[in-house]
Amino acid sequence: MQSTSVRIDTATHEELKRLAESLGTTVGRTVTLAVRALNQDRIGADLQAPLAPDESAWLDAELG
Repeated sequence: MQSTSVRIDTATHEELKRLAESLGTTVGRTVTLAVRALNQDRIGADLQAPLAPDESAWLDAELG
């Protein structure tokens, strides 16, 4: 697996270490899980947004 470094403040790094320990995983895996959760939250918010008029029209269109 390739890796890279990300600069974060010391307090955030300490929090990541505590969270990783409580999850029984590594700091890197914890960051991966956090990114996934943020993406899922964003997708959920997008799905909750009202449909645009053209989207509603498409869903209401006759199939026949």
